[in-house]
Amino acid sequence: MNLAYLSLGSNEGDRVLWLESAIKLMSAQCGSLVGRSSIYETKAWGITDQPDFLNMAVCVETVNTPEELLTIILDIETGMGRHRTVKWGPRIIDIDILFYNNAIVEKPNLTIPHPFMQERRFTLTPLAELAPDYVHPKLHKTINQLLANCPDELEVHKYSGV
Repeated sequence: MNLAYLSLGSNEGDRVLWLESAIKLMSAQCGSLVGRSSIYETKAWGITDQPDFLNMAVCVETVNTPEELLTIILDIETGMGRHRTVKWGPRIIDIDILFYNNAIVEKPNLTIPHPFMQERRFTLTPLAELAPDYVHPKLHKTINQLLANCPDELEVHKYSGV
């Protein structure tokens, strides 16, 4: 079995419902959910003139290869109604593969570890809750170390449900 750490985000409609729906679909199609972070809220990153995001991290135990996992995730996003029109724009759901075991994958359509995660507090904060001592296989730093040195200044708060 393989362990994959994934990041989930949503900033349209019932954001909590979208995150929970994605988790159910991933559990049914990707493998067993073995861990999940709290939900965090942050202002939009990249294009800032849009609703706030809810983000979280999950860990899935899967028999799928990284490429198969990506295909399943993209199908889940599409099935939930995600339309890729504007980079960093609003979205019902966004699911990114952060890590897959300790693999380093560099293909035209897939890069693992996620190439920008160390620059994004909204990704590192939930991941640090879930796997604080996980060592990034390329940067050779723990998630806690990456978070402590993250250049992103956007505030990330645990979501209170209000």
